[in-house]
Amino acid sequence: MARTVIIREHGGPEVLEIEDRPVGEPGAGEIRIRHEVCGLNFIDCYQRSGLYPMQLPAALGMEAAGVVEAVGEGVTHLRPGDRAAYAAVPPGAYSAARVMSAAQVCPLPDGIAFDTAAAMMLKGLTVEYLFHRTTPIKRGDTVLFHAAAGGVGLIACQWARSEGITLIGTAGTDEKCALAREHGAAHVINYRTEDFTKRVREITEGRGVDVVMDSIGADTFEASLDCLRPLGMMISFGNASGAVPPFSLSMLASRGSLKVTRPTLFTHTSDAEACQAMARHLFDKVVSGDVTIRIDQRFPLDQVADAHRALESRATTGSTVLLP
Repeated sequence: MARTVIIREHGGPEVLEIEDRPVGEPGAGEIRIRHEVCGLNFIDCYQRSGLYPMQLPAALGMEAAGVVEAVGEGVTHLRPGDRAAYAAVPPGAYSAARVMSAAQVCPLPDGIAFDTAAAMMLKGLTVEYLFHRTTPIKRGDTVLFHAAAGGVGLIACQWARSEGITLIGTAGTDEKCALAREHGAAHVINYRTEDFTKRVREITEGRGVDVVMDSIGADTFEASLDCLRPLGMMISFGNASGAVPPFSLSMLASRGSLKVTRPTLFTHTSDAEACQAMARHLFDKVVSGDVTIRIDQRFPLDQVADAHRALESRATTGSTVLLP
């Protein structure tokens, strides 16, 4: 049996429950992993609230790190006793242990601690595909990144700096702006006190940025389009303020033949070989010191509702982890 966080209905953090669930043995292509640390992400809140509807009852959680206890037939890249980490579907990472497909579970280098791994898998793999698998971005290009002091944002700031990319980060307080700058943002904008579109145009001397990376959604979408240069790319990869409303394609034409995409991590990692390659790239960035994972909040699994409240209120910085 393993303690597992589940929901029986969509709603606020109060719908989160903990129950003991049987774990069982892995079948072909599966592993059983005992979690040391679990990660917390906005997608967990979207699933809990019903923004991303799920068949209920359902377990929650998309990333964790721990030790492989057993492997099923056909699994060759992992063995019992291996340290491992993952960001994967279906959910179920908010648990002490689980059986799951082995394809997206990645061998974890000894130099990376369990809490670091659990805090970075979904966020770090997201940054990897944003910078390397969505649109060409080269040294010297300029990127606008919203929520630059969050878990994904602080990784993105460092990633950009390590590759010679100019990152303009936005955040909601001066303290968060300072944090983004410390982690590699070339410029920072407090969106509560400044018009970020106007400021981006000033920073780029009227040209606009090459790419916008936006996980905020409804509140920032249209203004972000106004930050792009002609033929620029808008990457909308989250909905922290709500889903982007329907819009006319003529908005893209009138602003200079802009491009828009709405990617998801799990499209990229559904290919097992690609997933493992992405993880190795992320691990290399961390082991080399180019990227340091900041964990500012730790909650026992029993306090998962408090963790969700903190994340949704934008009271957190860096990454948040749950301790099973």
